[in-house]
Order: sequence, then C-alpha cells, then structure tokens
Amino acid sequence: MSSSSIAVPSCGTPARITTDMWRAAGMVTAVFMLSNSPTPLYVVWQRTLGFSSGTLTVIFALYIAGLLGTLLVAGQLSDRYGRKPVLLPGIAAALVACGLFACASSTAMLAVARLLTGIAVGVIVSAGMASVADLGGSARKRDAALLASVAMVLGAGLGPLLAGGAGQVLAHPVMTVFGFEAVVLLSVFVIAWRLPLARPAKPHDSETAPLHLPSVPAQNRRHVASGIGVFGPGITATSFVLALGPSLLARLLDVRSPLVAGGMACAMFLTATGVQFAARRHSVRTLFLAGTAATTLSMGALCAAVHASSAPLLVIAALLAGAGQGLGQLGGLTLISLHVLDTRRAEANAVMNLGGYMPAGLLPVMTGYAIDAFGLATGATAFAVTLALIALGSGSLVFRSLARSGN
Repeated sequence: MSSSSIAVPSCGTPARITTDMWRAAGMVTAVFMLSNSPTPLYVVWQRTLGFSSGTLTVIFALYIAGLLGTLLVAGQLSDRYGRKPVLLPGIAAALVACGLFACASSTAMLAVARLLTGIAVGVIVSAGMASVADLGGSARKRDAALLASVAMVLGAGLGPLLAGGAGQVLAHPVMTVFGFEAVVLLSVFVIAWRLPLARPAKPHDSETAPLHLPSVPAQNRRHVASGIGVFGPGITATSFVLALGPSLLARLLDVRSPLVAGGMACAMFLTATGVQFAARRHSVRTLFLAGTAATTLSMGALCAAVHASSAPLLVIAALLAGAGQGLGQLGGLTLISLHVLDTRRAEANAVMNLGGYMPAGLLPVMTGYAIDAFGLATGATAFAVTLALIALGSGSLVFRSLARSGN
C-alpha cells in the first residue's frame, strides 16, 4: 500500500469486507434518520411555540448552515487524520441534538438542535460516505457508491415516517421519537468505534499544513461539478418539501395529519432509493438526464398542486423531487468513486455536497419569507419556476460536458 492511501485492512475476507461496508452504511442511515425526523413535528412545535413560516425556514436553514460549515473542514480532517476521529464527534453531536429536540421548549432550542444535526450530517456525508467506499475496496467501487447513496436517502425517508407515525398515535410523540433515535445513535457510535478504519499513512508535513477551502484535483473538477449540477437542484426540491411540505398540507389543503406529512417525506425518499436501484446499471449521463427531467417535472407538479389545491399533485411533486435527488446523487457519487483518489474522496464528497446544499438552504428560506409577504401561491410558484429554470440550465450543461468526455 502506498504512503498516500487510506489504510484499510487488506487481509479481510470478501464476506468481512462486505459486512463492514454494510455496517458503515447503517451508520449513514441512522444519522440521516435524525436529519428529517423533525419534519412532521414542525406543525406541533408551531402550534405550541407559535412561529411563522419564515421562522420555520430559518430553523431549517440552520441545519444547512451547520452542514455547510462542517463540510468546509470535515472532509480534509477525515482524509488527513482518518475517518474515526471525525465520525465519533459527529455522532456525539447527533446525540446532543436528540436531547434538545426531546426537551425543546423554545425556538432557540430547536435552532441549536437543527444546527447540531447539520454538523452531524456534514460529518456523515464526507467521512461517513467515504468510509463506505473505503471498506468496499477497489473491486466494489460502483456498489459502494450505490450503497452509500441509498443509505443516505433511506435514512432520510425512515426518519419522517417514524415521527409521523408517532405523531399520529401518541399524545406526546416528541420524547418517544427522539428517545428511540438516541438509542439507535448510541448503537452506531459503537459500530463506528469498531469499524476497521485505520489512520491514513501520510508524510508528517501534511498533518501540519493549514486547512483550506475544500477542493478537488484539477482533473476531477468536471466530475464533481457535474454531480453538483444535477444533485443541487434535486436536493433543493426535496429540501422545500421537508421545510414547507407540512405547512402546505395544513394551510393550502387543510391536511394536518403528521402521519400524512411524514409519509409524504418518506415516500419521497423511498422513491429516491428505488430509482437508484432501478437505474444503477445505466451510464452516468443517463442518470443525470433522468434526474434533471424528474426535478423539472416536480416543479411543474408543485405549481399545479398549489393552484389547484390538490394533495395528490403535491405528493406527485414530492415523489419526482425524490427521484431527481436520488439520480443526481448517485451519478455524482459514482463519478467520485470511479475517478477521485482515496486520499481525496472525503474532500470531494464535501465539495459536491457544499455545492448542492447551498441552494437547498437559500431558496427555501427565501420562499418562506416570500410566502409570509405575498401569500402561499405566489411564493411557491416563484420557487418552482426558479428551480425548474436552474435545473434545466445546469442539467443541459452537465449532459453536454459528459457527452464530450464519454462518461
């Protein structure tokens, strides 16, 4: 093994390697369960704490802020010092967030909980998803990319389903939901501790070099930029559904069931999971073309749902948004897994997620305040038109770029 590679045990059997890869994927799923569990409970907190749609999107955006801030350093630290020194504090932050959610009595506590959740997710999408690829080895690059991507969206869907079901049947669901998730996170903390992820063997001077803005080698910039171009609009669409979907159901369609809100979010991410399995053998160009089409169609369905006051159309918009995110995410992770060196993989993951989550944080917040100022239909329509144009523009650029390169 070269001095610049991530140290992964080379003597493990194929069965052991596969088991460890699945354990790392379970760690990703557990943290992403927490990331979206608050979605169907926001209407509960809005009712008890009394805050507007604008405040709600700010709380959601603090999650994005924590995630983006963590992505600036987590990938570099993980590539430099190893996965575990980054993963274990990230899971600990998720545990603290569970406690704050369970006891939240103010918007400030919710805000801090969301910020810590974003930090935990930032760790997972850089060091955690890179760990899945590390443990898969060189022979399983495409399988590891698929497993890491599916683990993310599966957790993102299971979280709101759990919370929505609890909100439907329990008088006080918050403590139950986040107590259960704390137990799950404690379990994956132990799993992370025991995973055979060794510290990378690198020259000593690399450990003292200053941290910098995340970057990727010049020869890989096109690969990462392509992922951002399709994954970014997709995850912005799903972020809108997570942040404002329950409010749309309640205010526009008079549907206030937390189970319906959580079920819609869950179905969105189960769609993201399913399309990745269905499309896993297709070329990256095909994944990106389908992802762009799904996101654009999602925004058309969202406009129709708002103006027709149609719950089924809103669900269709959510499902298409999930498909757009899932396909863009799989395509981007596949390019990184195939082309980026192991020692830059976590940083490349961080760069792709930075590019994707920036619009996912900004546009829903702007839409939340536009809804407060101009009304639900105007704000949601403006968001849908803007994102559809972005998706079409960036998707066409990505497709032409990959067609020239033969990916």
